[in-house]
Amino acid sequence: MTTLTTAAGCPALDGPDARTAPATQVTAQGAAWLASASAHPGETLAAWEARPASPAALPCGTAFDVVNVPLVLGRRMLDLLWERGPGSGPAAVHRGRMLLFAAPGTAQRLPALLAWEEWGPAAPAPLCHGHGDAVTVPPLAAAPGPSRWLVAPDTRLPWLPGPDSLLWAFLHAVRGPVSIFGSAETPANVYDVSRRR
Repeated sequence: MTTLTTAAGCPALDGPDARTAPATQVTAQGAAWLASASAHPGETLAAWEARPASPAALPCGTAFDVVNVPLVLGRRMLDLLWERGPGSGPAAVHRGRMLLFAAPGTAQRLPALLAWEEWGPAAPAPLCHGHGDAVTVPPLAAAPGPSRWLVAPDTRLPWLPGPDSLLWAFLHAVRGPVSIFGSAETPANVYDVSRRR
């Protein structure tokens, strides 16, 4: 088991499961969790059993929301979440984008938090998929193609990061770590507080 520490400003975990090493294969319990997002979970599972190498479209907003970012930025976010944060929920690559599965409600709250941070055009804001949206998820079986799981769902109730954790990871991935104490080359009294209210 890999133990991770929580970075300052990043919310602590509610349970220990998110601190274990990420799963690489979708389990039967993970597939059941994904299918629970659909209106007809049994039919969704049956379709996956018939075609395990096919991606599927699932609605957001009940079992999960999805934060969708460019691949390189998403990889930085995922690394930060696992190295210095609380870990991540399921995460996938689809057509050159990173899909970070998040707690329901994140799609509504994250843009408001970014607005509070006065987020500008330094990097494109994440696309947030919530209630009323759908996303394409990778196949359950690993297969070559534009979609794959980086952190596969492996439990019936996976831990999902909320908007605070994803905001922390996004800002640190784009800006890098910020210290109010300066560096050896910078006087200690020089720091930027323009983003705080």
